[in-house]
Amino acid sequence: MTNKYKTILVPLDPAHESTWRSVLPTAIDLASQHQATLCLMTVVPEAEFPAIAVHLPDGLDEKLRDKGMDALETLRAREVPESVQSRSVVGQGRIDKQILRMAGKVDADLIVMASHRPKATDYLISAIAAYVTRHAQSSVMVVRERNEDR
Repeated sequence: MTNKYKTILVPLDPAHESTWRSVLPTAIDLASQHQATLCLMTVVPEAEFPAIAVHLPDGLDEKLRDKGMDALETLRAREVPESVQSRSVVGQGRIDKQILRMAGKVDADLIVMASHRPKATDYLISAIAAYVTRHAQSSVMVVRERNEDR
């Protein structure tokens, strides 16, 4: 098999299992098949807005990034087999924009992300997944939640 994918970016929130329980096994399988690097990513909020920065503790953004990385590394150690080359990265700010920024930074040729199972009145993928799908330079795979995952 030719290595079609070299770097697979997987945006997720370690604190919310619904963002990774269906997508992570799919991404691990793809990384194994293609001998690709699996790049797990989370996005933390930006706290240091100029208007309120004087009211917040110094270094809050760095603390948020560190906390995000710690949670991501714990998840990676628990869920990603050692046989799969992997790494973790943290973005900060608007989720959709950070996914695209990080995809460029790590040179991802595939983004694998979750979309919530639609309700009877909602058959669209999530707004973040839709934005990333429209604007990404790489291929995007949106993985739906499986029935047994609900």
